[in-house]
Amino acid sequence: MQAPDSIGTGSGPEPAPAAGRVRFVLVEPSHCGNIGAAARAIRTMGFRGLSVVAPREPAYRESAEAVALAANAAGALRGSGSHATVVEALDGVGLAFAMTGYPREYGPPHRPLRESALRAADWLRQGHGTVAFVFGTERSGLTNRDVLRCHASCAIPADPACGSLNLAQAVQVAAYEMRCALSALPSGAAQAPAASEPAATVETVERLFAALEQALTAIGFHDPQRPMHTMARLRSLFARAAPSAAEADLLLGICAAIIEPKRLRAGRKRGESS
Repeated sequence: MQAPDSIGTGSGPEPAPAAGRVRFVLVEPSHCGNIGAAARAIRTMGFRGLSVVAPREPAYRESAEAVALAANAAGALRGSGSHATVVEALDGVGLAFAMTGYPREYGPPHRPLRESALRAADWLRQGHGTVAFVFGTERSGLTNRDVLRCHASCAIPADPACGSLNLAQAVQVAAYEMRCALSALPSGAAQAPAASEPAATVETVERLFAALEQALTAIGFHDPQRPMHTMARLRSLFARAAPSAAEADLLLGICAAIIEPKRLRAGRKRGESS
């Protein structure tokens, strides 16, 4: 398969150094060609961070269609990460945006893409860490569960009568908006000192919710067999609160104490040492 003809693009300003801390995550893509085209889309905008979750074709990097559509961004395709779950793909990410055309019930705050890109650029300027834009499958988009794993959701404004974009096209638009947002930063701003209170990563927040559900079950507040949206509502609350890593660790400690009070842990330790 031959690569498609190139469309001329202007050189534009170089993206800020923070471009290396932007990740694009494709969840369960069905077509290798879309992965290759997405690699080309982000590389054209100055990014390289591509992660693929549970692709239908595990060997997508060697797919002739993917390589052809990646064109001169074959390096971004080869360097993409392949992961079993969304949580794994978001390892180290402190601010994740779910790309979805509509707000979900109990979901995180929903904003237009441009506003979200500006927020992400400012967040990077403050030295908080890595940001990610998460895209769902070609046919059905992101599941509610994966949207709830993100800190915010955002949409590409489109004609309501024909609002569906191809996966690679959506990645291209998101990468373009992120490049514009980063280019608008003052020179050197993206290299600001790390914040004293780094944000909790997605992995930490997932551990917190697992512990929180266990703690709420232990005190009889939450019934896993009849959840009644309890955890979904709490995810929505935490998405708005945006806890820091230290705050998440504090809450993890509280949950641990609820699940097994200190006196019981101390008694067990004494029994083990006797």
